[in-house]
Amino acid sequence: MLIATAALCLAAAASADTSAYTAGLQVGLRSKGLYGGPIDGIAGPRTTAAVRRLQRRAGLAVDGVPGPRTRRALGRLGRPLLGRRVLAPGMRGLDVSVLQFYLRRRGHDPGRLDGHFGVRTRQALSAFQRRQRLAADGLAGRKVVAALRGRAPGRERARFTRYLVRRGDSLTAIATRFGTTVPALARANDLQQSRVLRESISLRIPSFRPGRAAAAATMTGAFAVRTAIDYWSQHYGVEERLARALAWMESGYQSHVVSEAGAEGVMQVTPPTWAFVEEVLLRSDVPHTTDGNIRVGVAFLAHLLRRFEGDERLALAAYYQGPKAVRDHGIFPVSRPYVANILALKSRV
Repeated sequence: MLIATAALCLAAAASADTSAYTAGLQVGLRSKGLYGGPIDGIAGPRTTAAVRRLQRRAGLAVDGVPGPRTRRALGRLGRPLLGRRVLAPGMRGLDVSVLQFYLRRRGHDPGRLDGHFGVRTRQALSAFQRRQRLAADGLAGRKVVAALRGRAPGRERARFTRYLVRRGDSLTAIATRFGTTVPALARANDLQQSRVLRESISLRIPSFRPGRAAAAATMTGAFAVRTAIDYWSQHYGVEERLARALAWMESGYQSHVVSEAGAEGVMQVTPPTWAFVEEVLLRSDVPHTTDGNIRVGVAFLAHLLRRFEGDERLALAAYYQGPKAVRDHGIFPVSRPYVANILALKSRV
């Protein structure tokens, strides 16, 4: 969904990585009773849906983008950005939530991620400062923020980050995400590199390098997804920019995303749609891989464009709400921002 684009803009403005600020946003949404998922920094459909609910409640434009007005609607947990002030015990805010997320990712337990600078957060911060050879005063100023965002020296490098395996994860995907290698990941967990991972097991992630992880995600994951989208778009006669924008809106090019409705992968394909594409449109089985997911989604988009005589707005609305609903009732109000956002994204992805 478009929250991924907004999170990227927010992170760039704050000189931080996307996942930390997405986690901070999730904390604020949870405090309002709008988000019940994990504080994991993943800008997926559940987070987007929570942003939309907040916007409806606050009387804002419902576009799923956590801009300044939307963040203000979160109250004290919607601002400021990390680095705008020196953080001290007793403070609350988005920046405290982001600080807590960074500390946990560095292996220091700040307690519940709630945007409140309490005793556990102070203890975790002091431990991080000692490890970084900084003054252990329990205050998060410019040097602490820089150390949290950068690659830690000395003993900090040898620490392990913990990661809970989710549905569809692989050693390759996890290694890419955390900026390490498959052999290092396998050695750290005494696993065979070819092993299929069991959901919900806890893995030790060695030598976490945020900078390398971000670069790998951009150069490997997103590039590979975009290449597959372009290939199948050409194959099925769909404008490449339209298919890319749809995929970015649906998943942010993330192949592991699973919605509450059971839609999966980069193109967020539901099981009934996958079956329809296989049985009616292609008349052949499609492997349940990232490439297969993209193929099915693009083939279905091509079908919708034909069905609605090339009208992109109607085809996109049908992808979101179903072709029968579009034919019988037109574009639902809830679908209009979705369609508009995808069309706006065409020039950016």
